[in-house]
Amino acid sequence: MSQPAPPLATIAAALRRERERVGISLAELARRAGLAKSTLSQLENGTGNPSIETLWSLGVALGVPFSRLVEPPVPVVRVIRAAETPRLRADHADFAASLLAAGSSHTRRDLYVMELEPGQPREAEAHIPGSVEHVVVAAGRLRTGPRGEFVDLGPGDYVAFPGDIPHHYEALEPGTWAVLVMEHR
Repeated sequence: MSQPAPPLATIAAALRRERERVGISLAELARRAGLAKSTLSQLENGTGNPSIETLWSLGVALGVPFSRLVEPPVPVVRVIRAAETPRLRADHADFAASLLAAGSSHTRRDLYVMELEPGQPREAEAHIPGSVEHVVVAAGRLRTGPRGEFVDLGPGDYVAFPGDIPHHYEALEPGTWAVLVMEHR
């Protein structure tokens, strides 16, 4: 049997993990979420095609945020390429959503628009402990990340990395701009 492709693999693993954490059967979770047991079984096996509404119902039934069902485990430096961003579609509307990063109730966030031009890179010193930087490139090309772990990004690409260590921002094309979310825990 072949392995399901992300985000289905992520969703399947999260559903099993959260159902087992709550300590309920497949049948009970299906009942609480208003789904057929066969539908839930397919989702846990990574063969279903869940809508946003289905996942939302499962999250409510499990008592977890939607993001916990669709977001894979987070490495220290995480890159999401625009072409690889998992998109979930709604059942009854022309709507798609891509979750990049979920916050917590104990997080403060600052949002910035950065405009960069080629030339001298910006070498940023460490911010307060627990800081995390989230960057989405809107136009141009950007090299960024902690010293020694730089990544090159294009329009729509996303990266997250610790902001409490020295890091780097460098425009690789004229007219580069990006959205930066500074998260302070």
